[in-house]
Amino acid sequence: MSFTEYLKDRLSAYMIYLSALVIALIFMSAFHISRECIIIVYVILLIGGSVSELWTFFRKKSFYDKLIYCLDNLDKKYLLAEMTETPDFFDGRLLCDVLRQSDKAMCEHIAEYRRENLEFREYIEMWVHEVKLPVASLQLMCHNDGSTRYSEQLKRIDDYIENVLYYARSRNAEKDYIIKSVSLKRVFSEIAIKNRSELLERNISLSAEGLDTEVMTDSKWLAFMLGQLMGNSIKYEANEIKVYAEDYDDKTVLHFRDNGIGIPKSDLPYIFEKSFTGENGRTHTKSTGMGLYIVKMLCTKLGHSVQADSVQGKYTEITIVFGKDKLHDIQQ
Repeated sequence: MSFTEYLKDRLSAYMIYLSALVIALIFMSAFHISRECIIIVYVILLIGGSVSELWTFFRKKSFYDKLIYCLDNLDKKYLLAEMTETPDFFDGRLLCDVLRQSDKAMCEHIAEYRRENLEFREYIEMWVHEVKLPVASLQLMCHNDGSTRYSEQLKRIDDYIENVLYYARSRNAEKDYIIKSVSLKRVFSEIAIKNRSELLERNISLSAEGLDTEVMTDSKWLAFMLGQLMGNSIKYEANEIKVYAEDYDDKTVLHFRDNGIGIPKSDLPYIFEKSFTGENGRTHTKSTGMGLYIVKMLCTKLGHSVQADSVQGKYTEITIVFGKDKLHDIQQ
């Protein structure tokens, strides 16, 4: 807040004040008051008015400068009302009251939204668990009958249902995961066994190297992410999948590579975006575009990073980087 801006804002008041002084001068002249008295009165009024205006300006300037500084430096702008001190002038107090009432209304609205969102998430989780039971029963019936006619479609249904469950949970994943030391080999073995039928049916070669290491993550989320990557490899016509890990002092890097149809260069920057299907999703198989988006979101929440590299027609490689917890190492 500059002094020039303040003067412009007060211009109307100054014009009224000046008009009153002119009228007063006319009346004093009409009553034959001496020029010296008039000058003394005007000097006193000028000094008093100037001091009053300067005092008011600096009070308001201090408040508004702090307010703007706080707004510019706050990451969460909605906390402005909580960070603002109530000033000692009326319009400042009125502004603070408006900010706090607005903040209160927003907090109540967010609380209601979160409650509704939680109820919907709980309903989705309950629905998913209920639906998975008959799907699992159908898969068992197909297995016992030796029938493979419907097995693949049931597997796809089960995968889509699982996507819904993990997506719903991922919106509030902090309450659903436990970070601990997890064996890469054990989790990968579980995923390989789960997808064994499709791997054998499509004659896909699967190899793993350097997985005799542990990373700090959540085993359930990691299994889901690796399942998504393997499902994509199977879906996009890979005949060889290679998984290997590289262990460094500060991180462990997991590589998931296949020699499927690859990803077009133009699509590569967008594959982790929500609902992005790309050329492969449109031409080769129906895709929701949610799998890699959820993988990216979970990696971010777990503190991992994920990257993709691909050459169309040659290979696709997804890399997950796990940071190492030094405090955990010391405690071990």
